[in-house]
Amino acid sequence: MSIRTAIDRTGELINELLTMWEASVRATHSFLTDDDIISIKPYAEQGFIGISNLVYTVDETGSISGFMGIENGKIEMLFIHPPHRGTGLGKNFIHHALDVYKVQFVDVNEQNSQAVGFYRHMGFEIVSRSPLDDAGRPFPILHMKK
Repeated sequence: MSIRTAIDRTGELINELLTMWEASVRATHSFLTDDDIISIKPYAEQGFIGISNLVYTVDETGSISGFMGIENGKIEMLFIHPPHRGTGLGKNFIHHALDVYKVQFVDVNEQNSQAVGFYRHMGFEIVSRSPLDDAGRPFPILHMKK
């Protein structure tokens, strides 16, 4: 699968990203309630529209299989559609982020132990912790650096 850059962020693309984002969040963020997901979803949509660098992959059916957003040397979002988890897609995104965007940082929810383990496996180390997320919700964030 090749990584594509989202240049034209059409309503169709944003809707497909939102659908994939929600499926991924429901599969990996067990600490979030349905109400949490519903309240976060508009912020995810704003992120897709406003982030400087948005890249994605599509599967053999033409559906989005994963995406990543990067801003100022930091991975701001990385989500893999559940059927594509464990296929190496996340590693491909990280290598792309390091090679093309010279990424050095990522923030990850502390409760998302799979993501923490993944980023550690990819060479990121925890440098600090915030007890709240960016919106002030009680979801601790680990700040990691490559």
